[in-house]
Amino acid sequence: MPKLMQMLREMSTFASIMAGVYVHIPFCASRCSYCDFFSTLSLHEAAGPYVEAVIAEARLRRDELGGEPVKTLYLGGGTPSQLPLSLLERLVTGLADVLDFCGVEEFTVEANPDDVTPDWCASLPPLAVNRVSMGVQSFEDDILCAIGRRHTARQAVEAVLNLRSVGIDNISIDLIYGLPGQTLASWTQSVNQAIDLHPQHISAYGLTYEDGTRLWWQRERGEVQEVPEDVCVAMYRTLVKRLREAGYEHYEISNFALPGYHSRHNSSYWDETPYLGLGAAAHSYDGRVRRSNPCDLRGFIDIVNAGKPACEQEEMSWWERYDERVMLGLRTARGVDADRLQADFGSQAWRHFTREAARHISAGNIHLDSDGHYQLTEEGILLSDSVIRDLMWSD
Repeated sequence: MPKLMQMLREMSTFASIMAGVYVHIPFCASRCSYCDFFSTLSLHEAAGPYVEAVIAEARLRRDELGGEPVKTLYLGGGTPSQLPLSLLERLVTGLADVLDFCGVEEFTVEANPDDVTPDWCASLPPLAVNRVSMGVQSFEDDILCAIGRRHTARQAVEAVLNLRSVGIDNISIDLIYGLPGQTLASWTQSVNQAIDLHPQHISAYGLTYEDGTRLWWQRERGEVQEVPEDVCVAMYRTLVKRLREAGYEHYEISNFALPGYHSRHNSSYWDETPYLGLGAAAHSYDGRVRRSNPCDLRGFIDIVNAGKPACEQEEMSWWERYDERVMLGLRTARGVDADRLQADFGSQAWRHFTREAARHISAGNIHLDSDGHYQLTEEGILLSDSVIRDLMWSD
């Protein structure tokens, strides 16, 4: 263990071309009504074989890293905090034996608040975990119960305190607005409660009714009612205003951070930096080729155990890459760099982008700064889907 701690904590001055490694942990104790991510309830019978398969996959695919050290490691899900501590240790040490973790700067584990016990927290520093992202979603117990969350508002508060007691000083919490039964007043109370906890990072997402989820069926049967769009807009405006007043930087449409605490791993996605995804349903990107693993737990394990990578791959076309640049760039506060866009995609793409952007600048949806970066305004963010769609390429 001491060797692993030293390996993960050493800061490398080498500039890696890889953003890092994402590991999908698909196990959940129960399914939330709104969630359509790949997950399974078969923790007890499958967790051990799955961890070994992920380590084996890392061994099969490590050449995709080009020999570069990993800068960020992210365990997402699913619910990584559901893994027994012995398997969490086995996963991290097994990956460290295969991949170069000497340059890891940010190691994030996603967790549910009810899993964040003192014992669980105490296990993190020896593994060199330095960031935890918690799915709080709301500080209203009745709403948490209605959407199938297992924790209470008090457990969320206790989880933050438990993490800080062991020295985890980079905490992110997720919130959702537009949940059934939520009002502007109750949402404002949740935002204020989050601010009072003073986490370093807050992600906030508008609820979407994903086809086939339990919440989608509840809406179809008339058991729940959508929050009106104008109320959702007011919720988002309140969120932005309150977090700005509290000192958080709005660096991506759904993400806010105290200075110096932007998510390095997620920022790499938005920067189009390559990354390696391991585990069932995980995705990878090397700058030109996207790879995806099957959303099939047993299938993933069987393929990897046969000594073969489980991923399928697709080379992105020129204009798919252009669309990706526009979509990801406009989601961030930095925006789209017009000069870089022209250098990478040519004058035809640049003319298309600037022509369409000009209409939205006139409408107040896009701002062009002095460095030639096109950025969504606060009003533009509210119309982001349609604005981004206008600027993407179409034959």
